[in-house]
Amino acid sequence: MSRPPKTNFMALIADEVAPAARPPEPETADTTVTTPPSEPESVVTLKPRERVAPSRRPVGQTLKERAHQLSIYLEPPVYDRLRDIAHEERTKLHPLILEAIDLLLKKRGSPSIRELTRKAG
Repeated sequence: MSRPPKTNFMALIADEVAPAARPPEPETADTTVTTPPSEPESVVTLKPRERVAPSRRPVGQTLKERAHQLSIYLEPPVYDRLRDIAHEERTKLHPLILEAIDLLLKKRGSPSIRELTRKAG
């Protein structure tokens, strides 16, 4: 079997475009050289991000903005059971995991999540 010849689609498209819509052809003879403006363009400089102490963070920040992200790997049956519990209680996984961390902190003699965040301000 022989293949049909390749078609240059760009040439076909260019032929269909109206001549007024085409960009002007570059001039090859008599080109003029433009000089750069005498005044330099304004340059934008970026300031370094300010570090805010944890106790001085603005109150209006979201949890995502003020908290640390933590990844956790769970075996599929454990994850499935957590999802089932969340569905039964009409909640999300996040509050369930926070509840588990709170129980761990209390079991180890540490203050609860609420107490720790209240102390931090």
